[in-house]
Amino acid sequence: MTPKPVQLNSGRSRVDRLRLSFSTLRADAFLVTHLPNVRYLCGFSGSAGVLLVEPSRSTLITDSRYVFQAQEEVSGAKVHIAKHGLLRAATEALGHRRGRFRVAYAPEHVTVAQNATLHALGGARVRWVSGGDFIERLRAVKDPGELALMREAATLISEVFAAVLPKIRPGISEISLAAEVEYAIKKMGGSGPSFETIVASGARSAWAHARPTSKQLRKNELVVLDHGAILRGYCSDLTRTVFLGRAPAKVRRLYKAVLEAQGAARQAIRPGVKAGEVDAVARGALKRHKLAQYFTHSTGHGLGIEVHEMPRLGRGEETVLEEGMVVTIEPGVYIGGLGGIRIEDDVVVTSKGAENLTSASREFLEL
Repeated sequence: MTPKPVQLNSGRSRVDRLRLSFSTLRADAFLVTHLPNVRYLCGFSGSAGVLLVEPSRSTLITDSRYVFQAQEEVSGAKVHIAKHGLLRAATEALGHRRGRFRVAYAPEHVTVAQNATLHALGGARVRWVSGGDFIERLRAVKDPGELALMREAATLISEVFAAVLPKIRPGISEISLAAEVEYAIKKMGGSGPSFETIVASGARSAWAHARPTSKQLRKNELVVLDHGAILRGYCSDLTRTVFLGRAPAKVRRLYKAVLEAQGAARQAIRPGVKAGEVDAVARGALKRHKLAQYFTHSTGHGLGIEVHEMPRLGRGEETVLEEGMVVTIEPGVYIGGLGGIRIEDDVVVTSKGAENLTSASREFLEL
């Protein structure tokens, strides 16, 4: 069952807001297995942990590698160190309950083997029910503390772009430039990249998610640089496209069209607008330039603890934008043999519309 929308109270803790889903799900507890959700709810950032949320208590279950880390990071939950597996410990922690009871979880965040283990350990007493995407919908609306971190992460990646810009020159390889980006992220205080840095040049820039190779950048070609930084657990995501040399008129027209589409999408963002409507505005702008067929992905996506979160700004998406959501705006065009152009920024939805978080110049750069 997919939980119905719940009116959230910003004064409640994150775990208390999760508990609001119990009545809708007819659940007695919620077992959180997706690590980004665990971190969101209790602060634990380790690589092994589940969070059992009950009506009056929460328990973070991890293993002996994380004894001291959990003591330092976890807030609002008791820490239990499992000796014989996290899922077994989670079901054993429910042993105080009498009779049969229902436990919500997210089936999409467990493997087939883990799903079988849960049902075997729960036996006849536990009925496992789907918790849907309730936690992801909680995460989609950022609180003031999260927004402060995301502003810093966006500032960091904007500064990284400025720092590596002089290195975007003929002769450097794509993979070397990607290494420069990721080095700069850490040197400036980030914990690492939000995703594998994309550097794609020449005809390869038409590959929307190209991985950097040993190919060297050459004069008279496009270069797409898509990079993001993680800062204290929160992601940023920025794409800029430059041209090495003097760009031909066609490339300049393409860039202008993509920039126009991005600006139109930004203007469309405000509370109450459906995510799909923002996507439609970007596509409409490119259609006026007869370029819509070269736009092959969604206009953007949510951003936060993960680099791809709710909402997705794609065709037909019904999610209604809310104040506090952070999304990317990244239209692009990709033409085989010529290359690709993508311009991406991070924005927060405010009562007045979209506010830019990333600050790197969107001016077309010829290097």
